[in-house]
Amino acid sequence: MRASRLLSLLMTLQARGRISASALAGELGVSVRTIYRDVDELSQTGVPVVAERGASGGFQLLDGWRTRLTGLTLPEARALFLVGLPGPARELGLGEAMASAQLKLLAALPADWQVGANRVGARFHLDPVSWYRVPRRPDHLPIVAQAVWTERRLAFTYQSWKKLGRRVVDPLGLVLKGGDWYLVARASRPEPLTFKVANILEANTSAEGFTRPPGFDLAAFWAASVRRFEDGLKQQTALLRFSPKGLSLALETSTSLSQAVQAACPTVRKRAWVTLAIRFEKDALTAPDLLRLGAEVEVLGPAALRDELRRTSLALHELYRPGGRVRKRPAPRRRRTPPRA
Repeated sequence: MRASRLLSLLMTLQARGRISASALAGELGVSVRTIYRDVDELSQTGVPVVAERGASGGFQLLDGWRTRLTGLTLPEARALFLVGLPGPARELGLGEAMASAQLKLLAALPADWQVGANRVGARFHLDPVSWYRVPRRPDHLPIVAQAVWTERRLAFTYQSWKKLGRRVVDPLGLVLKGGDWYLVARASRPEPLTFKVANILEANTSAEGFTRPPGFDLAAFWAASVRRFEDGLKQQTALLRFSPKGLSLALETSTSLSQAVQAACPTVRKRAWVTLAIRFEKDALTAPDLLRLGAEVEVLGPAALRDELRRTSLALHELYRPGGRVRKRPAPRRRRTPPRA
């Protein structure tokens, strides 16, 4: 474990140049004190690590010094082949490039590693699309991706849920979420916006470049954007009392109910009933959702949801009570034959 961390520290210094001790600690998941000890150990083995003090200081390797320790381990090679799963790369227009890179990587590996690395593609498959859903084909994704990569302004026609409009943006990044591609871009406002690539009807890359915002972190922006979006939808709260079996069923019933239960109660209690406050989008949690759990859940509030469950339960009781009404198919009407003359 320690040897692997020292190697990661060395490769980070070689790839990043000067970097602070706190930033190194964050990347490697250790304390700043551990970073200082690891730097001392690297220096004792002959690695020329230079330390600079001050607000803009940090650690870096001596100018011109590079390690020859660049070989891959077998788990690293397997991980690279797993990253190269074909679906997203093909949609980005990089399918042939990915296949070519995999062949070059495979040829560079030792012979006894090639079978194990190449086996990843045959044993792991990525399907990012949820059940019972076919994503719309993002026809202009390669053009958008090229604009993102080359830092060129992008002009496109966009069909939002409100209207059809023309936009000119600075494309900052692409995100694959649940089988759909999204473009994060900066328009007239400083705060980036999000566009669904499948809703782009026509796109052209401009010859004009742009400067990316300093310090923009695509992953951090997307995570914060998702949290804001989901919190904005969850405008109501229901107080539900679950049995242990009810909690387990709720985790398998619907995506929205499962996520709400997991957020309210990360661990399932197996021996006692538990009362949870479930946040949900307005009118998204209905009686049919909860009736799937039967008597394993009790709605304590809101009153409107309790009334809906009561009405539905009474209607079901009336329909299925002994001697209750049974809907029969009407008998077919017999055609009357006209009398003979």
